[in-house]
Amino acid sequence: MSSFTNTRQSNGFVLKSNTPSFSTNNTANSKITLNATSFEAWRSYIYELCGIYFQDNKKYLLESRLLKRISHLKLTSFEEYLKYLRFNPQARTEKKYLYEAITINETFFFRNQPQLDALTSKIFAETIEKKRKLGKRKIRIWSAASSSGEEAYSVAMVITDMVKPKFRDIEFEIVGTDINEDVLSRARTGVYKEYAIRNTPAFFLKKYFRKEGMNYIIDPKLRSMVKFSYLNLADDISMRNMINYDIIFCANVLIYFDAKSKVKVVSHLYNSLNRGGYLFIGYAETLHGISKAFKLESFPKTISYKKE
Repeated sequence: MSSFTNTRQSNGFVLKSNTPSFSTNNTANSKITLNATSFEAWRSYIYELCGIYFQDNKKYLLESRLLKRISHLKLTSFEEYLKYLRFNPQARTEKKYLYEAITINETFFFRNQPQLDALTSKIFAETIEKKRKLGKRKIRIWSAASSSGEEAYSVAMVITDMVKPKFRDIEFEIVGTDINEDVLSRARTGVYKEYAIRNTPAFFLKKYFRKEGMNYIIDPKLRSMVKFSYLNLADDISMRNMINYDIIFCANVLIYFDAKSKVKVVSHLYNSLNRGGYLFIGYAETLHGISKAFKLESFPKTISYKKE
């Protein structure tokens, strides 16, 4: 994830434009405020959609992000925008932009090196040995809040250089999912700015990126290793289809959920893992008080949760 961000649409409303825009009319919006009643309505609506819960101290953040969409759609209030999303038959597209507005997608390559070290030092070898005993040859990896793809591609680089040469008979499948269609599109193109590559080891940067102007472009062979698709982690039906994974990364996502949603999402992630599979979450996250189903596994400078 990872991480969260935006949405758009129409019915009963006259909209002059239907293309993404984040410019705001400060004069027109200066008098539009998100009152307590409207904030509660919006908080409930967003929670219903994707499980993200805005605490009281995040009211200002929600207000500023929704204002961008209100301005773009040329609506006059938070209440009108909510009505539009709830009752407009064409509001399905607008929800895409809502997700983009309410989520944060700050990430970069090799953001969590200790987790990658845990893969190469123990987890891959252990998983491959188990697979071979079962007569299987595929390892499935899921970046469950992939944002613009940096995490998934970092795993792909490590696999290509440090694992495949030792285990040539093993196939690796890497899947990245996110609720934000915009960042998924960026992930598929594999084009990044300097900020995203700032933590990338020089060897990998030279081998897997081509610089064009201010852009760094992922090697097509590496890009072909990862498949990206839309997924709402709060959607029970969609989550039940995410099964048979050996390793799951779900970093910096649980912080956006309340206790009830955390329990539900973690339960789905547990069910998505094969027996003996590993779950990685973010530095500031923990499963304490959320799930007792996993066994805590310690690695140098990081931890993981194992399904036994």
